[in-house]
Amino acid sequence: MACASDERRSPFFRTLSTCLVLEEEEGKGEEGKMKISDSKSMEYRLERTFPVYAMGNSNSDMNSISLINNFDPSMTDPIWDEVMAEAKSEAEKEPILSSFLYASILSHNCLERALGFVLANRLQNPTLLATQLMDIFDDVMMHDIGIQRSIRLDLQAFKDRDPACLSYCWALLYLKGYHSLQSYRVAHALWNQGRKVLALALQSRISEVFAVDIHPAAKIGQGILLDHGTGVVIGETAVVGNRVSLMQGVTLGGTGKEIGDRHPKIGEGALIGANATILGNIKIGEGAMVAAGSLVLKDIPSHSMVVGTPAKLVGFVKELVPSLTMKHDATKEFFQHATENNMDGRSNGRPKSEKK
Repeated sequence: MACASDERRSPFFRTLSTCLVLEEEEGKGEEGKMKISDSKSMEYRLERTFPVYAMGNSNSDMNSISLINNFDPSMTDPIWDEVMAEAKSEAEKEPILSSFLYASILSHNCLERALGFVLANRLQNPTLLATQLMDIFDDVMMHDIGIQRSIRLDLQAFKDRDPACLSYCWALLYLKGYHSLQSYRVAHALWNQGRKVLALALQSRISEVFAVDIHPAAKIGQGILLDHGTGVVIGETAVVGNRVSLMQGVTLGGTGKEIGDRHPKIGEGALIGANATILGNIKIGEGAMVAAGSLVLKDIPSHSMVVGTPAKLVGFVKELVPSLTMKHDATKEFFQHATENNMDGRSNGRPKSEKK
């Protein structure tokens, strides 16, 4: 992919910019001009850029995007524009970080190279030098349109769903959930290229630095949130759909008895609570919610809610895409009911489960 300053632009940005231009064409009044402020324009552009993954629209806009393929406007990447603006503002507010912000963001001409710089400096060690890692990241990200889209949709996901992430800049610079996810994407690309030894070496460093262990062969969609990230384990044959939110400590593992395809398949829009453990080649349906601390060993229907060890179906979620709402208190009534049953069992001298 070419950066904003390059003469040739990638199909991703041609498509991206054209979509924005068409949206503006539709919004023109009789005078033929849009009368919106710069700030409103940026907000408008971002909403129109990623409506499916960021805003929770259940209908894909891929068909409209596929109709546009040969336009080369002067418009730049709105996500990168916002990151640059945020970095400049942060440098003014905290001058002591100005050199750090310049080296990490402001000296680069696109999101891919800024991200590569940040990741390389986080993952470097005496045998994997930052300069070597930057070359690897640059070679992968600048030529893979799928990764270019994913890093932006993931960035949007962190900004929208994590209440502690108040800017794109914060996720790019400081959140290890985002860092580990994008590092995995590079390792996954290397694995698919047949460079498995390098992919595994990168996986090892990701695990050491971020405490996140994702096998490079795992398949993970776009618009993903790894909130905090610490302790997340995703096995080799696991599949994670688009717009999934995974909290800290989640394990998508095998049972230890299977070979081949042995890891979970997580449906689009699912919300997996903190320290949930999902084992085996099972399916978690689209829009399902797994409560924190649950142990899931069987398939879970779409838009259902499970809780407990082992997990049991306790109801269905009201939200179409719970990963976007991030509401974890949906099982309050279940816990109240479980507590009442437990108290009733104790009052009769033994747990209710032991009664005949």
